[in-house]
Amino acid sequence: MSNWFQKLGFGLKKTSTRLTSGITDIFIKRKVDSQTLEELEDLLITSDLGVKAAQKIISSFASRRLNKDADEQEIKTELANDIETILNPCEQPFLITNEKPYVILMVGVNGAGKTTTIGKLAAKLKGKHQISLIAADTFRAAAVEQLEIWGQRNNIRVYKGSNGCDAAALCFDGLKEALKQDDDIVFIDTAGRLQNKTGLMDELKKIVKVIKKIIPDAPHATLLTIDATTGQNALNQVKTFKEMVDVSGLIVTKLDGTAKGGIIVAVAEETGIPIHYIGIGEGIDQLRIFDRKEFVNALFGHEKN
Repeated sequence: MSNWFQKLGFGLKKTSTRLTSGITDIFIKRKVDSQTLEELEDLLITSDLGVKAAQKIISSFASRRLNKDADEQEIKTELANDIETILNPCEQPFLITNEKPYVILMVGVNGAGKTTTIGKLAAKLKGKHQISLIAADTFRAAAVEQLEIWGQRNNIRVYKGSNGCDAAALCFDGLKEALKQDDDIVFIDTAGRLQNKTGLMDELKKIVKVIKKIIPDAPHATLLTIDATTGQNALNQVKTFKEMVDVSGLIVTKLDGTAKGGIIVAVAEETGIPIHYIGIGEGIDQLRIFDRKEFVNALFGHEKN
């Protein structure tokens, strides 16, 4: 078993324990009937899989299992397969295309791990590409400092302005510099003040408009970072940011130690947005490409296939 899978399994242990022990409690010496199906649906919802995903899973499961004897292991296998089916369309790798510079707009609420994720992705891509970072979260000095630390650590140029400066103007100047330096990839960090939704929406739209003045087909990707520990709030954040910008992919952080790991299923079912990466810790190697089979195996406490 890989070290990564062990860490993922450990990170999802709270979610896995709730789910698997709940299934055992529901079906011990009982048939699959309307009562057990109702209890199972409640379990899936309280495990943060979301109402829509839970209903879809129960409907599929009931069509095969209603009024039949309940074999606990078979039930877990079937449920795992149903969850995998929901996740399948969202398992898409993040691909850098030939546009140069390839502009990646990073969005997400403060505290979700957005700036750290930029640093990790930049470090992963640095070997094959010349990269720069634009620190457009201009009202949060800590975010700029954090980005600078990642830049210094990986010898990546960080373009920043004065504290509180206009984020769109900074992006304009930063992209002009990126073109001048012949950069391959540019990451743009942005503010995440969701408590001021209107202000944030206006700022992001202005940034996108300015980006297009320099590079008309940019941003080429808009990646939203969400914090798994926030459960259903993470789903609400995805829906909110979708109203603001064209979110092309998701990165789900902080899966280590959360009891809300099922939120990935809810997000997949209700938004259909590709999930590119998941994170289970602070290290660069703890941000990994999303693998639905690996995730589901960890969710049900299985050994890796």
